[in-house]
Amino acid sequence: MTSRNASFPFGKITSKLRNAGCVFAEEEARLLVSAAHTPAELSKMITKRAAGEPLEYIVGWALFCGLKIEVGPNIFVPRRRTEFLVQQAAFFTAERSVVVDLCCGSGAVGAALAALIGEIELHAADIDPVALHYARRNLLSAKGIVYEGDLYSALPYSLKERVNLIVANAPYVPTGQLDLLPAEARLHETRMALDGGEDGLAVHRRVASGACSWLVPGGRLLVEVSEKQIAQTVEIFNSCGLETYVVSSEDLDASVVIGIRSGRY
Repeated sequence: MTSRNASFPFGKITSKLRNAGCVFAEEEARLLVSAAHTPAELSKMITKRAAGEPLEYIVGWALFCGLKIEVGPNIFVPRRRTEFLVQQAAFFTAERSVVVDLCCGSGAVGAALAALIGEIELHAADIDPVALHYARRNLLSAKGIVYEGDLYSALPYSLKERVNLIVANAPYVPTGQLDLLPAEARLHETRMALDGGEDGLAVHRRVASGACSWLVPGGRLLVEVSEKQIAQTVEIFNSCGLETYVVSSEDLDASVVIGIRSGRY
């Protein structure tokens, strides 16, 4: 523990967090201690965490693909499973590719992809102005251009049929299952980042239906879905004229549906 917070015994902090239900109490305690500038600030942080506030909101960032992604209250916190979406997107992305991150939220996916590939022409869009405040900060080093608006309507017409890759970590929780989410997500994250409509695929339908108008021939659309939604998402992609296949990771409990616009560059 740093000397500035030495008045807080580490074991006491860990016990308080563990009693509050924090599974990784020791790791979280270390993080809170390192993030706090004064004992008073640390005390407030501990109280917030013990009350169930997401750790990422308290420290101001989430670790994603090795990057510190800035987040704040009500913002969707990037999940580790979504690192699989980034990995798959990176496989198909070359330097100077034109990439669109739809439903970008804090910009985590776009930022991670740019960090892996290097120089890409990155565009990101979301309907939530609060999330875009963080996206602009997180995508600054990648020189990403951020737009506010509803899916493709936010993008400039000049991108039509120029995009090599569209990646979308769109909301896919069925409305009726929102109450089953962990409390950290259910009580703190904005509903629009979670609610995917009656079957969870309302946004995916809209993303897939517009993809071919923006992708170059041979360009790809990648979305994250739950295992139970794979078959239906494949049908949606196929109905929109996309050649479709699925990749999954057991380790990350993640599935990505990939659609290709027919034709060649």
